[in-house]
Amino acid sequence: MGMTDQPTQMSPVKLGLAVAWPAFWTGMPIKIVLALLLLAMGQHPWEFPGLAFILLLSIPVDIWAVGLCGRTVLLERLGVEPPASLGLTLWWQGAALSATYGSLACFLELQTITGSKAVVARILDSELLKVIPIAERISIELTAWGSIAAVGLLALTLGGLFLFGKLVQRQADAASPAAASYEARVHQWDLMRVPADQPLMLTVVMVVGVAMVLLLWAVMPVTTPHPHESYKQDEKKAAPVLKPTEALQKAERVLTQAEGSVQALEAKAKKGKGKAESPDKKAAAKQKKA
Repeated sequence: MGMTDQPTQMSPVKLGLAVAWPAFWTGMPIKIVLALLLLAMGQHPWEFPGLAFILLLSIPVDIWAVGLCGRTVLLERLGVEPPASLGLTLWWQGAALSATYGSLACFLELQTITGSKAVVARILDSELLKVIPIAERISIELTAWGSIAAVGLLALTLGGLFLFGKLVQRQADAASPAAASYEARVHQWDLMRVPADQPLMLTVVMVVGVAMVLLLWAVMPVTTPHPHESYKQDEKKAAPVLKPTEALQKAERVLTQAEGSVQALEAKAKKGKGKAESPDKKAAAKQKKA
């Protein structure tokens, strides 16, 4: 965008996207921190009551993010002075739009998916297409009804952005034109993001960060990772540490015991041999006398 004092005209879809998309990513890091805190306290953010907590805690974050991004667009691109209550107004109007149009869009998308699946299945069941193998049939069905559903989802998303852009345009039409030059409006926009008292801002950010870290560790049930009770495994004893001196001494004792056992067996063998030879000697002596 060039450096010009003339306000820029934007379509409702572009205007809605210019406010909604940056606002989403502006508030997302804070919501991630809140979700981590809930997980540390044993509450899942995607289940009740954790989901209710995350929705309630996200309200001020969304109001701040929508207000910041909305004021930026109105001041820098549309060239009008943003109202003081822009964030709160866009938030509750956007919430009402999400509750009504969002529910209708979900219903229409489900009907689109169901209808496209039925139509594609009926077409493939015709006599000419029954010969298609099962693997190719599955691929054709998924591609056909998936493409239709994707086009429907894109159209519904553009419709939602168009309606939200109309809400932003209504606030811009009610605002007074900015009398300052473009450079002055950019400077005012920068001051909205970064206050003039930067040391105070950095101090507040550091204090909040330290407080969040301390709160996270305070609500953590344990600080050392451990397996869940349902995943207990058989405990295995660690192998003993090999000590060369003890191993040599143990080997010497085993060799000594083995040598003693061999000597004992040899002695028993000699005694048995001597007992076997004595009767034969006596019989030979009697024969000589005879």
